[in-house]
Amino acid sequence: MKAIVITRAGEPEVLQLQDYPTPQPGPDEVLIAVKAAGVNRADVSQRKGNYPAPPGVPADIPGLEAAGEVVQCGEAVTMWKPGDKVCALLAGGGYAEYVTVKEGQCLPVPDGWTFAEAASIPETVFTVWSNVFQRAGLKAGERLLVHGGSSGIGITAIQLGKAMGATVVVTVGSEEKGNACMQWGADAYINYKTQDFEAVLADEGVDVILDMVGGEYLGKNLHILKPEGRLVYINAMEGNTPPINIFTVMTKRLTVTGSTLRSREYSFKKMLAADMLQKVWPLIHAGKFKPAVYAVFPFTQAPEAHHLMESSRHIGKIVLVNDPEMNTGKD
Repeated sequence: MKAIVITRAGEPEVLQLQDYPTPQPGPDEVLIAVKAAGVNRADVSQRKGNYPAPPGVPADIPGLEAAGEVVQCGEAVTMWKPGDKVCALLAGGGYAEYVTVKEGQCLPVPDGWTFAEAASIPETVFTVWSNVFQRAGLKAGERLLVHGGSSGIGITAIQLGKAMGATVVVTVGSEEKGNACMQWGADAYINYKTQDFEAVLADEGVDVILDMVGGEYLGKNLHILKPEGRLVYINAMEGNTPPINIFTVMTKRLTVTGSTLRSREYSFKKMLAADMLQKVWPLIHAGKFKPAVYAVFPFTQAPEAHHLMESSRHIGKIVLVNDPEMNTGKD
């Protein structure tokens, strides 16, 4: 098969189209002919040599989510059959013609969605559902603050938060991104370049915060959380070791938590997928959650896709799609 390979740690141009052995599914795995793959910041980190793949996953092929058609099933697979159209959460390997994945990490492509649209949601929906709803327990009537509101994660959190009856406030880096978030359903936005979100939200407060920034945001987050508030970290792009006011946590009975998804055990990912199929997929079919694809590139333009990701100009998701140079068969 053909794959987009990280030839060495470095800039986007180290991503190159190469021949690569076609993976074979294990007993509880399916082999997917990849039609599209989502691009995530974790892919950028892996390309730079800062986020190695877990054991058993191709170390030199990025890609944490994909959509395509099942072409082969392991002997123990019961959930899928060849010809099924699926999207899947991966631990890596998505930038390729074919990828194997455990059957329980796949979900059906929503009716009427393209493969590019379907490939844009596994990483974001798995992450938001796990952290905002399962871990933080966001409920109807509560107030959610999402840092990085115009990202793929952010737009997913806006849509799911609103669908579940919450009020959603986001932080963004421009008026354009703020207005886009409002169009996706946010109730308000704060431009962090011209406003201090701590000052804006200090009086009213929030119940749940989804933070991918880290650093000095910690103290500000704790200040604006209401009693019994929950702060969930999914990244710390601005630093891992900020000071923390423990007395604030104690007096307000706050919960500070977080998680990573890539290295979690299969049983957890399978449970998460089943919960999403029951609770999120009906929202999709009802039109309450829509794909937020900002740009689509052919696989062979993966370097350009990474340049766009690193520029942070995008609003929503960046997706790679299969193109003629990738169509070489399974050899």
